[in-house]
Amino acid sequence: MRWIYVFSFAASIAVTFLPGLHAQDDPSRVVSGGGISVPQWTGKIDASEERYGRTLSDAKLSKQGDAFHVVTGPAVAYWSAANKAAGDYTVKATFTEPKYMNLNSHPHPYGVFIAGNDMGTAGQSYLYCAAYGNGRFIVRGFGPGPFQMNGFQGEANPAVHKASAMGQPVTQEIALSVKGDKVECAINGTVVASYAKSAVAGAGKLKSTDGMYGIRFAHNTEVNVTGLSVSKN
Repeated sequence: MRWIYVFSFAASIAVTFLPGLHAQDDPSRVVSGGGISVPQWTGKIDASEERYGRTLSDAKLSKQGDAFHVVTGPAVAYWSAANKAAGDYTVKATFTEPKYMNLNSHPHPYGVFIAGNDMGTAGQSYLYCAAYGNGRFIVRGFGPGPFQMNGFQGEANPAVHKASAMGQPVTQEIALSVKGDKVECAINGTVVASYAKSAVAGAGKLKSTDGMYGIRFAHNTEVNVTGLSVSKN
């Protein structure tokens, strides 16, 4: 059996509860009218979502003016094959959750990823830094199995903005940098995590810190993204 609910937000998107995915009180949803409508962009949902029969079309990536508009659905990474970075570089973007927790029962993260290799395959690898609207952040990778850099649920940092209340907007600027022998995450202009490159690249982790970059979202989120860019350090 499944239950269908309609959530009223900007696009009045209908979503479907899928029992068995994630926590019982926060199952992944299927976004009505999902898929990718941004030219030259593609994506891949997490392997755990695929095991439950979810597909890329169960989440939605579109453009609203200069912003990417993302609604999930299953947890997913999106990228363009034209977006690659190598050597020392910084990838950054600004993420706005227009209505904090409007699609979930607890905070879910979103952010940028770098070092994407073999993207779209079962063996893909990448590293992401993502913020929650409650003042926490998480750094995690896939190589191709997941590996945690700052714990299962991440950690709190005063640099990460907090929404004033459920349904209120919250914005985070998130950047991931490769600088010499280090990889750093900065949120709202403050470095919140720094790792030796050897700690994130190698057997069972990243194939390389060179690769594609893009944007990453947990399940059941609605986020607008602006200013995705790369610069040399």
